[in-house]
Amino acid sequence: MKYLFRIEHILPLALSLLVWGNLSAAERPNIVLIFLDDAAYSDFHPFGNPQYATPNVERLAAEGVRYTRFHVPQAVCSASRAALLTGCYPHHTQVVSAIGPGMPGLDPEFPIMSEALKKHGYATAHFGKWHIGDIPATRPTARGFDEHAGLLVSNDMWRYNPVWRENVGSDPLPYWENGAIKIPDTSPDDQKHLTGWATEGATRFIRAKAGKQPFFLYVAHSMPHVPLFTRDEFKGKSGAGTFGDVMMEIDWSVGEIMTALREAGVEKDTIVLLTSDNGPWDEFGNHAGKTPFREHKGTSFEGGIRSALTVKYPQELKPGTVNDRAFGSIDLWPSLAALAGISLTENPTDGKNLWPLMRGDEAALNPHDHYFISIGWDLEAVMTSDGKWKLHLPHGYRDVVRPGHDGERGETKVSQIDESLFHLIDDPLEKKNLIADHPEIAKQLRDAAAAHRMRFPPPAN
Repeated sequence: MKYLFRIEHILPLALSLLVWGNLSAAERPNIVLIFLDDAAYSDFHPFGNPQYATPNVERLAAEGVRYTRFHVPQAVCSASRAALLTGCYPHHTQVVSAIGPGMPGLDPEFPIMSEALKKHGYATAHFGKWHIGDIPATRPTARGFDEHAGLLVSNDMWRYNPVWRENVGSDPLPYWENGAIKIPDTSPDDQKHLTGWATEGATRFIRAKAGKQPFFLYVAHSMPHVPLFTRDEFKGKSGAGTFGDVMMEIDWSVGEIMTALREAGVEKDTIVLLTSDNGPWDEFGNHAGKTPFREHKGTSFEGGIRSALTVKYPQELKPGTVNDRAFGSIDLWPSLAALAGISLTENPTDGKNLWPLMRGDEAALNPHDHYFISIGWDLEAVMTSDGKWKLHLPHGYRDVVRPGHDGERGETKVSQIDESLFHLIDDPLEKKNLIADHPEIAKQLRDAAAAHRMRFPPPAN
């Protein structure tokens, strides 16, 4: 799918780049990125209609833009996070799975947004889950963050999780703060404070930095990834079980962060983004969220890779609007970099600056031809950049046979999908295979997949 660029499309972008490249520190927007773990597309109003209330996320959507066709390139924690922070595909960075304790993680040769923003005068902080490496060279304080507190790996990778203990080991799960271990062996009682601790760190950071220098705040909550915990004041509050209680505490966290921005007088100068790394972990049943789409985390179906995204930026985005244009998480960092006046020419990304498209400009074009979706090193699907067509290459996927209950993991089997072509606008549930009706589209996407594989071959070992 090739696009012809007319001069009327190129000139506004060129002029805007000149403006961005000359921004002073005072003109650079603050950036608050709230990234959830395993939250499903419909877990918050107004994307869905869950049984529990989420008034703060609703308010954020009413004051910002709701994006309905936002995708991640791999529905796995570490791979999705590395893609978000670098703007590169998992096959490019070679972060293609969930990183366990002691594993190297994201190679420092791939800069992440915190490093570039810090170089350009931003104060930077990360609170919550990291999960792109826990050796010294890959920890947050080595990757451009002035402040950090949270877990370096996933919250299920601990001695209290029977699945992790049985399959991997029983090492303790430490809680880190500013490059040092604060709690050597977290307990279930510590887990119930993870959302609150991240929120307290975030609001404290906002109040300390507001008005003094531009800041980048990355709040990566460990929830609602299992095991689920919430502080005592939220237990039973939702009337919808533990999962609902956890989601209400996350909603509270969003409200606290937005209140801190307002009270600090920087609300209109701040871009706030809220999304998730992938879809729900369905095999945990009532401890997982709900998506209207097919399948779940760990698959290349829409239930795994389509995440709800809300963005608020009073200076540029029209409040209360819905944007149905398709784009990917690899595009967020290039778009934010452009708004911050930062050139990425020295460290090119796979993602593109799509801020005009995100802003809703009618003439804005998506410069990508395709988006590529993988699990591990397996390239499983290719999607046209307009989000219309998606080709599944033949692959197996984890299919839930019996969902678990109250934290128990359910049963799964490996199901297979043959080469299948879906029209995502007419058939977002990916039910009707149209490959026999549109062989030319299937060939185009198949050829794109072959080119992607040649560009990013798996390592020899």
